[in-house]
Amino acid sequence: MFKKPLADLKTSAPLRSSDRRKLRQRVLQSYPALPPEEGDGLVPDGLQSQKFSTHLEDSGVAYLSPEGDPLWFTVGKGSEELIPTVYTLWKRPDLLPFLSTPAPVVPKLIGGADLMIPGVIQHSPSLVPDQLVSITQYHRDALGPPLAVGRMAVSSDTLRESEEVDVKGKAVFVLHTWKDALWDMGPSKKADPPAPRPIQVSSETEESAQPSGNTNTQEGTNTGETAPESVPDDGGNESSTATDGAAAPEGSGASTATLTPEDVSHCLRSALLQAIGMSLADVPPSTFPISASTFWSSYVLPARPAQALGAYGLTDASAVDVKHSTFKNVKSFLKASAKEGLLKLKETKGDVVVTAVYPQHPAVAGKRPHRTIGDIEAKAKKAEDREQKEKEAEEKRKGEIHVAELWKPFGMTVPLFVAAEKDTSELYTIADIKNIVNGYISARGLINANDQQYINVGTDQALANAVSIKGEDTPEFMKRDDVLKRVRANMQTWHEIRVEGRDTVRKKGEVKPISVLVKIRQGRKACTLVTGYEPFGLQADDLAEELRKVCASSTSVSPLHGKPNALEVMVQGKQIKAVTDLLVARGVPKKWIQCEDQSEQKKKK
Repeated sequence: MFKKPLADLKTSAPLRSSDRRKLRQRVLQSYPALPPEEGDGLVPDGLQSQKFSTHLEDSGVAYLSPEGDPLWFTVGKGSEELIPTVYTLWKRPDLLPFLSTPAPVVPKLIGGADLMIPGVIQHSPSLVPDQLVSITQYHRDALGPPLAVGRMAVSSDTLRESEEVDVKGKAVFVLHTWKDALWDMGPSKKADPPAPRPIQVSSETEESAQPSGNTNTQEGTNTGETAPESVPDDGGNESSTATDGAAAPEGSGASTATLTPEDVSHCLRSALLQAIGMSLADVPPSTFPISASTFWSSYVLPARPAQALGAYGLTDASAVDVKHSTFKNVKSFLKASAKEGLLKLKETKGDVVVTAVYPQHPAVAGKRPHRTIGDIEAKAKKAEDREQKEKEAEEKRKGEIHVAELWKPFGMTVPLFVAAEKDTSELYTIADIKNIVNGYISARGLINANDQQYINVGTDQALANAVSIKGEDTPEFMKRDDVLKRVRANMQTWHEIRVEGRDTVRKKGEVKPISVLVKIRQGRKACTLVTGYEPFGLQADDLAEELRKVCASSTSVSPLHGKPNALEVMVQGKQIKAVTDLLVARGVPKKWIQCEDQSEQKKKK
């Protein structure tokens, strides 16, 4: 919404004391979890208002701090809904429910994109469409600062569904971001985001904290009133008691609970059952024995239930570790599990190894699968990899050389384009010419009534002239494809070469592909000659230097015989593949690289 500078920005005016008090009351009513004493901090004395219009012609009002930083804004004529800015959310990060997304997505949001469903890594529970939310950068074991504000496009149920199946579409319609035009209004615009907040596990039971949300988003829906996700017990049944999970972080939308050693032991046992039933059930016997450390780090820890970390893994994962459990160490935990019959151990020189697991154990067979911490981390990694690939593809496209073949009306084809009411000084592509000629034929009714493959060329003088060949009689009828070919053959050939970051080159004449030719020189020595690269913006010296490194062979540059303005790059040896790969990497499409090995032809002779 604010990706472009604001239009029709009015002069800011101080807010009257009575209006400020009303605004403060609106904030407290809209965000009931805010303590009244914090109202003055978020709606301070000296508040100013400023009317604006976005580049999309949406009217609104921004409320600025005495220093000039925008703290709140409304969008829409007469709108009463107060939306916090990123400045305000940095002061009160838990004001809105939130979603986390990988770091590569953040620049796209700042550039004006909405948040897509595949880009969501974590989110608060019980989200509904149109609800105001903040967007943070994903940090493992920490909560990043809010970097954007938007409205939910879908519910949290849809986001949970996307964890099981591939769901496309938008998750959040972004309204305002860090570094956008609204942010840039403030004198604090150069401020860096706060550091991610570490997540602490509470040592004492606290009262359930109701998160803040916008109560005006949907009538009858209290967006902040949520409960912690349930944790499956050992037998696969869900337990909704607070002690089955870990304490949820501030602003996560989950109730705060105590994480006791018994709770940690319960979660680790659930992880072990999941690992045995899912990851280890089908591994070949040769996988065993597995050292205790490998078994623990590769199978048990990734299988810890995500629900135990509050809603969707929002609590520090290191809190659910064996040192915080009743067992205190891995060896004791594994011995207890072996005694229960879940696995088999062998102890040698004080160390233990897992020699077998038992997926048929009743506790494993009755365990209902749960979403794991490993699932969350895998999703985050997948999203980051996808964003990285998109970024690499975009960078590759930036350097790609685009070659277009063009034609200009010339000679006997000019009357045809005049009759078709087309600009005779313009350059046209094959598709353009096809559309113009087909449109002309249809408009003049030149399709043969007896055979629609044929065009009545002889009945239209402009078309007859455009397809004529010197020294030959123009036929009365011609196939449509032949008409198109002859019209194009009688036009003047041009070409266009475009590379991002450089000026577009348009020249008369047909573009020729780069020649990569292997020849035998000086007896039996083969060499590879590269010519015709100049139209594609490549320099001889640069090309020779890169080929010297890539091919590990000597290279040279010399004038091309008979063409003093063209240079030939020579590299020792048969290097067709290496040269082709280098040219493609430099952005030359394979279509415009012509390779020939004359050394093989010479051997056959």
